Amino acid sequence: MKTHLALLRGINVSGHNMIKMDVLKAVLENAGFKNVHTYIQSGNVFVDSEEEHGASIGFKIKQEIFKELGLEVPVVVIGKEDLEACLKNNSFFKEKDCDTKKLYVAFLSKELQGSAINDLKISQFKPDEATIDKNKIFIKYAVGAGKTRLDQKYIEKKLNVVATIRNWNTVTTLLEMFG
Repeated sequence: MKTHLALLRGINVSGHNMIKMDVLKAVLENAGFKNVHTYIQSGNVFVDSEEEHGASIGFKIKQEIFKELGLEVPVVVIGKEDLEACLKNNSFFKEKDCDTKKLYVAFLSKELQGSAINDLKISQFKPDEATIDKNKIFIKYAVGAGKTRLDQKYIEKKLNVVATIRNWNTVTTLLEMFG
């Protein structure tokens, strides 16, 4: 059995795609996932499965949510190593006097080349900053996530990926929950 972390995009936001976590847990348990547990209402769910590949897990979860709840919910599945890489590779986190309240991570459905940062045209979002690390984009918002155009929709459109963003506190808590 391998533990996977499924990050559901865009649920329980502004009254859209409302899914109660106990309902989600039941749907995934009925689909054969083991040791299902969630963290907060924003779509972070741990599942154990014999399946090794995160993309297969994500596809199955997306299918089950649509079949059982009628909702089209994009899913990005990551492993413990992805969260560990957030701590290890995020250059913003290593800055002196780093304000972790401004740090976010966009988790992507596929790995990108480092040159993909050019496709984001990040300079037009100054003073917001971003760097790419394979299947993650580390973001430092100058003012806040709610006041930027460098959001999940923009990232998805420019890079042709599924993206879901989590704040730094959530990232570190999810890593602790992996155990």
